[in-house]
Amino acid sequence: MSFQANWIKPQRDFGDVCPTFVKAFAANPSKKSKRATLTITAMGVYEAELNGTRIGDYVLAPGWTTKRLQYQVYDVTHLLKKENTLTITVGRGWQRSPLPGWTPPESGEKHPRTQQPAGLYAQLTLDGEIMETDDSWQVQESPVRFSEIYDGEHYDATVSGTPLEAVEIYPGPGWPLVPQQGDEIREQDRLRPAAVLTTPKGETVIDFGQNMTGYVELSLPAQANVRAGSQVAISFAEVLDKDGNFYTENYRGAKSIMKYTCIDGEQRYKSAFTFYGFRYIRLDAFPVAVDAAYFTAIAVHSDMERTGYIESSHPLINRLFENVIWGQKGNFLDVPTDCPQRDERLGWTGDAQAFIKTAAYNFDVERFFTKWLADLALDQTESGLVHHVIPDVLNEGASAAWADAATICPWEIYLAYGDAAILENQFASMCKWVDYITAHTKDQYLWTGGTHFGDWLALDSPAEHIRGSTRADFLASAFYAHSTHLVVKAGKVLGRDVAAYESLYEHIVKTFLDRYRDYRTQTEHVLALHFGLTGGNEEAVAKSLMRKVAMDGYMLQTGFVGTPYLLHVLSTYGYTKLAYTLLLREEYPSWLYPVTKGATTIWERWDSIKPDGDFQTTEMNSFNHYAYGAVADWIYGVAAGIKPVEAAPGYRKVQIAPQPDARLGWLSASVKTRQGLVRSKWQVIEDRVRYDIETPVPAEICIAGQVYEVEKGCHTFYSNIE
Repeated sequence: MSFQANWIKPQRDFGDVCPTFVKAFAANPSKKSKRATLTITAMGVYEAELNGTRIGDYVLAPGWTTKRLQYQVYDVTHLLKKENTLTITVGRGWQRSPLPGWTPPESGEKHPRTQQPAGLYAQLTLDGEIMETDDSWQVQESPVRFSEIYDGEHYDATVSGTPLEAVEIYPGPGWPLVPQQGDEIREQDRLRPAAVLTTPKGETVIDFGQNMTGYVELSLPAQANVRAGSQVAISFAEVLDKDGNFYTENYRGAKSIMKYTCIDGEQRYKSAFTFYGFRYIRLDAFPVAVDAAYFTAIAVHSDMERTGYIESSHPLINRLFENVIWGQKGNFLDVPTDCPQRDERLGWTGDAQAFIKTAAYNFDVERFFTKWLADLALDQTESGLVHHVIPDVLNEGASAAWADAATICPWEIYLAYGDAAILENQFASMCKWVDYITAHTKDQYLWTGGTHFGDWLALDSPAEHIRGSTRADFLASAFYAHSTHLVVKAGKVLGRDVAAYESLYEHIVKTFLDRYRDYRTQTEHVLALHFGLTGGNEEAVAKSLMRKVAMDGYMLQTGFVGTPYLLHVLSTYGYTKLAYTLLLREEYPSWLYPVTKGATTIWERWDSIKPDGDFQTTEMNSFNHYAYGAVADWIYGVAAGIKPVEAAPGYRKVQIAPQPDARLGWLSASVKTRQGLVRSKWQVIEDRVRYDIETPVPAEICIAGQVYEVEKGCHTFYSNIE
């Protein structure tokens, strides 16, 4: 399709006001062959209407990309009339809001990037005739008086009929335009208030019962007798403090405020160009008596198909899994953000690679990660450096276990969905990343001397040292080996000559074994075992890990890097009972501790709320931070035992090897794969275990050490409980 319009912008600076571009045109809707499509993108985010009806249901279009812009195509034939008015409002969105890295200079002036024009690029095609954006369009002030990603949105419903002004053609950002690649962002769950509260401070707070990402829809009926000009002001929060008061300090600089100026009579409003992370809202101003029926929370995220389900006999495990799901929904809003509420909301690479296996069990994320990884490759420097966040607004990198998303994420998507195209698309990026490490180390065949996040937020060091006690060079060198190994495996899938990388990998492993002969932290044990860096001493290192966990009080001490692999390593080497002990632990630190504190999403810290009810530091304390939710891939893949076979990716063959524990009476997991539904359920009945397996393809089933090769269908097995 030809898409060759002009970039247009207002002739004057509209300041904080979002401009609405306007085009009037005539059509003959009775003509049977008449078909109209609208193709559109913008610098910022847009919402389009034809004759007063919203076009499409894509929220925050065109999404967030780097060095390129997606465009969308809508069929608008059904909206045509004889005389038509097309309006497109453009908000700041990600491209023009003051994100980190775009901070104002010390003078207080706004960063030049936030002063980029509200550009629009669109064309309407009617039976082959094209009406593109040009200087015949007009623009006017919209009722959206302010909108930014962090600070919220202000809407004045009394504003209408503002004067039409001229637009001008300008060069635009100069980025290539690409068709929609990722999943569209859409409205999903709608939640009604769980409670209307009056806090000890006397504030009116509404609890929606679930931490989430999205916005609030305000619906005021005519009988509320709202008067024009009256004000609504709403603040957003994730938690209440231990006294029951509204708490926003962890939002840092993000104001997260919704303001609305009313008209007379019945009205409805929801934010169009921003989003919030919240469970609670505070009514800072409200013109009438509060009624819970006036408010609906709308969850917004990329439109991914739900594919994975876990249920058990343990209510806290069930709530933990729901928290994992809500954490993914809340942070998979076009990019895999670290958190959706504070002045950050960035696509951190470390969080993404830690969680991607779980992500692919829970939802179909192939399109989601294909788009994000394409941006990772575009942001990658010529030297191969991968930045900390994608899209890159920080211009910082590279850290081991973060930048390794360049190799880990493509490989996991390939295993989950079986399409080698993701490896083909990313192979050059994967190689460049390994080459970068090779060229930027102090010691050949190790990665030493870099600056790394370490085992972020691990508990094995003083509280002020948030990078943990795992040696940075150990961690970096382990991931160097792992990424090189993934390049080799990907290259063989693609039929590439990877002999040089095979040789490099052998040298890395040998040098690692020569350098690191001891393991000082839980994470060092875990990485050595999980990445095959023990030189044949797996059993001894696994026993050492078991003893380390026991000496630490049968508590995990791992952070963002070690946690995703910890239970996998324990169960791989015969310590599944200990893995369950860690999973089922309810005291701090544990996965279930936040659940006992009322968490409805995954926390950034093991003790975001401390046992005494106080909060962790306001500088870094998100209550919706999905990385530790990676434990769910152990529940799917080990406890329930569902795994794709590497030699037959995309679940063309399935390995099902459940590992039950009597402390969990029963467990059921299902995954909708490209081949069909895989289901695994086990139940402890007195001293025996019953296994019910459903597979759409031939499967290798391992029950209590006995291997069965089965055809597709439903199968039942029994074993004694160990």
